[in-house]
Parts: sequence; structure tokens; C-alpha cells
Amino acid sequence: MFIFNQLWFAWQNLYSTWGIPLGRYIFPMTDPQVRYWPPLARWIQWLTFFWLSIGLWFLISASYPSGQLEFGDGLYYVRRQLAWILIGLWGFHGIIHQPLRNLLKMSRWGLCLSGLAILATLVQGVVINGSSRWLAMGPILLQPSEWAKPFLILEASRLFGLWPSITWRVRLLWLTLMALMVLGILAQPNLSTAGLCGLLLWLLAWLGGLSKNVLLGVGCMGGGVGILSLSLREYQRNRIISFLNPWNYSTDEGYQLVQSLLAVGSGGIQGSGWGLSHQKLFYLPIQYTDFIFSVLAEETGLIGGWLLLGLLGGYGIIGFLIGLQANDPIHRLIALGSVMTLVGQSILNLGVAIGILPTTGLPLPFFSYGGNAVVSSLWMAGLLIRVARESRTDLSP
Repeated sequence: MFIFNQLWFAWQNLYSTWGIPLGRYIFPMTDPQVRYWPPLARWIQWLTFFWLSIGLWFLISASYPSGQLEFGDGLYYVRRQLAWILIGLWGFHGIIHQPLRNLLKMSRWGLCLSGLAILATLVQGVVINGSSRWLAMGPILLQPSEWAKPFLILEASRLFGLWPSITWRVRLLWLTLMALMVLGILAQPNLSTAGLCGLLLWLLAWLGGLSKNVLLGVGCMGGGVGILSLSLREYQRNRIISFLNPWNYSTDEGYQLVQSLLAVGSGGIQGSGWGLSHQKLFYLPIQYTDFIFSVLAEETGLIGGWLLLGLLGGYGIIGFLIGLQANDPIHRLIALGSVMTLVGQSILNLGVAIGILPTTGLPLPFFSYGGNAVVSSLWMAGLLIRVARESRTDLSP
């Protein structure tokens, strides 16, 4: 009820102060034009907001003890997340009501600015836990690698969608810029996000029809860069070693994974009930960000875990149907890139929490605390909806 009360309070303020149009701008689900959208566009919007609502509900549970201890306010993290969500919804509304041709015109500037911001983190970045991923703007920390994801999807989709008709000079220019961006993220260091972006580019190139030899060469090169990063950074090697047998490293490198496995295992079939997780009480580290799924699994059990997988599966199926129905190859790649990033990153996060993948810093979209990530996720969902609207007859006035 807290979530809906907060949203209703914000809606009333917008209605009384600015009138209905601005309220619809912040809360797109209330836009009456939605009824005229193609069915897949409506479905993916409602699934997005359902995913976001469930995520907020479990963020309350996961973050409440830390917020109470650190700030004397159990809802501290949730209030900040809601503020970022409003920013994300503002951009989300703009994306779903802008023709993709206009978004593609802006994407190159967004990608260049994001790339420059990523390089700036290497010089003026805020260092947290040994990684310089953020830029400070007063009290606000911006993570350029998260903001870059929607622009990377747009620009890579244009590049690979037009690949046969553009010159090698243009190809090499944009490939170089994208490679520099990925290398900049890797140098922060942020191996998980760099790997995700690199994999996204490779998949879009594959879906765009690039030759197998080129894809094989690029894949080997990317794998080589990853191995080089592991060889140069001891903490990354230690993560791999502790992943192979976390119980032997339960007091140091394997501590996070061991506590996560204890949380997931203690959930049983039905879970302990919402808000009743024991591991979140300062046993499980960063329980409201990277390991929020562990809290969900402990509180809802195997049933809750499977329901979340069902949500991700449904979202992925509808997203791929949107991509397959797109008539324009660029639009098809935008849809597939967006859904692969949202659902793929979620699967990777779940894999880390249950111990089948090494520990990374990838958040669970729409669940994990983090304003930059939730804004980026909402914008990618907006791209998916926009493709659906342009792929079938849209009767919106």
C-alpha cells in the first residue's frame, strides 16, 4: 500500500498544481491513448509496470533494516528510488510518444556524451569499492555506463541494420567509438557491465547478419580482453576462484555467495513470508542491490522464484514477438536489443544469486536499488513499446 499511496499523493499534487496533462506525462499508464495501441504494446507496458511494482515491494523489505540503522528511516532507500523512477517515467513517456526516426537522430549525440562521461570517470570519477564508475553532480552520483545502454542499443541497431549499405569508413568509425566505450567501462574497472555491453553488440551484429568469420574473430578478441583483465586484476581472479568453491572462502571472497545461498536455501518451498527474511539482517551484503533476489527467494521460496522466472519469460516472449513483427530491420534490432538487455541482465543476476555464475555487479532490473539503473531500464522498456507501436496499426489520436 505504501507504493500506491506515494504514487497517488504525487498524482494529486500534479493534478492540483499543473493539471492533468503533466500528470499523464509522469504516469503514462493513465494516458487514455493507451487503449488505441496495438495489443503487444499494451501488454509490454503493463508487464513493465507490474515488474516495477513488484520490485519496489521487495525493495521495501530488503532495504528497510539498512535504512533504519543508517539513517533512522526504514524507507530511506525506497523514497530515493521513487524520485529516480519519476525521472525515468518522464523519459519513458517521451520515448513512447516520439517516432523512432527522431530518437535515432538524437541517439548519436547521447552515445557520444555517454562515452565522454565514461572517459571522465577515469579522471574525475568517484571511487567506491575500488571502482571509479560514478560522476558527482552535487549530492547526486551519475553512472554513465547505465545511461549509455539505451543509446548504445539505438546506435548499434542503426549501424548493423544498415550494414550492407554503408561504407567501411562509417563502419569503422562507429565500431571504434563503441569499442572505446566498452574499454572505458572495463578500465573503471567494471568487467560485468563491459562484458554485458560487448555481448549486446555481438548479438546485435549476429542478428544484423554479419558474417560468421567476423563474428568469430570479434568474439575471440572480446574473450581475450576479458582474460587479460582477469590476469591483471587479482580481485577478479579471486571471484572466479571463490565461485568454484565458495565454502572454502566463506569468510572472505566467498562470503557474499555463501550468505546468498543460505538465504535462497532457507526459503524452502513457500518462503518465510514478506518482510521476514533473516539473512537481510546484516548477514547478506548489499541485499537491496545485487542480491535482492536472495531476499525474494528467502521470503517467497521456490514458488516466488519460479513466478519471477515466469514474469521474465513472459516479458521476453512478448519482447521477441515485438521484434519479429517489426517491418524495419533497425526497429527489429532495437526491440531485440532492449529485451535481451533487460531479461538477459536479470537472468545473469539470478545466476549469481544462486551460485551458477561468478559474483558480478549487475543489478536486477526494476528490483535493485539504484537510480541510474532504473532510469536506464525504463528507457529501454520505452524503446520496446515504441517499436511495438510503429510495427502495427496505432489508432491513437
